[in-house]
Amino acid sequence: MATASHHSSATGGATIEIEQQPPRKLPDFHANVNLKYVKLGYHYLVTNLLTLCLLPLIAVTAVHATQLNLDDINNLYNHLQYHLIAVTAVTFIAVIGFTTYRMTRPRPVYLVDYSCYRPPDHLKVPYQVFMDHSRVHGAFNESSLEFQRKILERSGLGEETYLPAALHTIPAVPSMATAREEAEQVMFGALDDLFKSTKVNPKDIGILVVNCSLFNPTPSLSSMIVNKYKLRGNIRSFNLSGMGCSAGVIAVDLAKDMLQVHRNTYAVVVSTENITQNWYFGNKKSMLIPNCLFRVGCAAVLLSNKSGDHRRSKYKLLHVVRTHYGSDDTAFKCVYQEQDDAGNTGVSLSKELMTVVAGALKSNITTLGPLVLPISEQLLFFVVLVGRKLISSKIKPYLPDFKMAFEHFCIHAGGRAVIDEMEKNLKLTEEHVEPSRMTLHRFGNTSSSSIWYELAYSEAKGRMKKGNRVWQIAFGSGFKCNSAVWEAVRTVKPSVHNPWEDCIHKYPVKIKF
Repeated sequence: MATASHHSSATGGATIEIEQQPPRKLPDFHANVNLKYVKLGYHYLVTNLLTLCLLPLIAVTAVHATQLNLDDINNLYNHLQYHLIAVTAVTFIAVIGFTTYRMTRPRPVYLVDYSCYRPPDHLKVPYQVFMDHSRVHGAFNESSLEFQRKILERSGLGEETYLPAALHTIPAVPSMATAREEAEQVMFGALDDLFKSTKVNPKDIGILVVNCSLFNPTPSLSSMIVNKYKLRGNIRSFNLSGMGCSAGVIAVDLAKDMLQVHRNTYAVVVSTENITQNWYFGNKKSMLIPNCLFRVGCAAVLLSNKSGDHRRSKYKLLHVVRTHYGSDDTAFKCVYQEQDDAGNTGVSLSKELMTVVAGALKSNITTLGPLVLPISEQLLFFVVLVGRKLISSKIKPYLPDFKMAFEHFCIHAGGRAVIDEMEKNLKLTEEHVEPSRMTLHRFGNTSSSSIWYELAYSEAKGRMKKGNRVWQIAFGSGFKCNSAVWEAVRTVKPSVHNPWEDCIHKYPVKIKF
């Protein structure tokens, strides 16, 4: 008789399965290899089906063209002379149509460069320092301290993540002033590196989008940037709040839309989160989890719609797909800022979080799939779908192979369980999720900026080749699942201020749970 036991947690708790079954016959290796080549052959055939069908037509046309003599060519020329008005009209219409198409088509949006903030070493928080400070603060009982210790051990975070200076002091100083200091440090640090590497004059920036979910002072974060860099008076600035860890993609989408309206300009997107005033000093376990996961981070991204920036840019934006799951009450409250019974404010993570993530992911890829998947994968999905409708609902649904559409995956490093869920559901390899796992290990959950640290990891490893496509996917409160698809316009080398530049040789590391 088979026996099994199972245990897991929404934060990435260990999963243990013990199963005893009669020994099974090992699968035939040669059969698997043959099946792999059959599938590759199928994809090649379907992808190039139109070309293969046109080859006979091209051959017949070429044969007839070689049989044309001089008299045939003269007759054709004389025929066109007698229809000069018709030819002129067709040419005029074609020119007008082409000009209209060029003027009204969406302008390409290029990612010139980006910068990820690297905090100073004195802000690192090893496990023991985290636990010692938590104990000294005196806000947590023994049960809460033990809970945090277990979460840290299972979270996938390493010993070199960062917390803001206000939380390193004893007692902590979570004031408005120290929160502003954290915001200035991370935003200005990322922007200084960005302007230095791109050599763009801040006064050339026409659009500014800043997203930070939990800290929204007056004047706003975007106004702080305008003041610091003396940006021009007619800049279009936006400040997004309360939109969670997926707000970075939303900010890119907003900047993209603005770049379609305002031509020949730059847009800067700044994605960050502020921890100083949002540390939870209570004992409700669901609200203690963010303390163990969230760390300091920020990314600044320079976008352009100038055709002349194509050569020096790193990526071209292909698609943005946004899915909002907020109409569902369970999804709406699975990441929820509230006060506990003692009046302490924090963010609560519900046990249904991973179920909500799976549902939001399904909705998002249903929209994204037709935009990015090769026709061969779409055809297989359609055939299976029809089979389930007409033959039997017991037929196993076909999950498209997104590895056929993307070379690189930047999955929001929200926690080990999120990455595990994506790896399982999308049937990804360890290398595909390596940037996410290593970012979580080295920098922790940096909220909306995590997908940029992951992209920087792939660049630091020298994996980004011309034509490669990148899928950035993030989840956030509300509940939202958002995707951005980029294509490398050249073989990308890491930026001068790449956050991994002095430690990339140590990665990947083996993470133990």
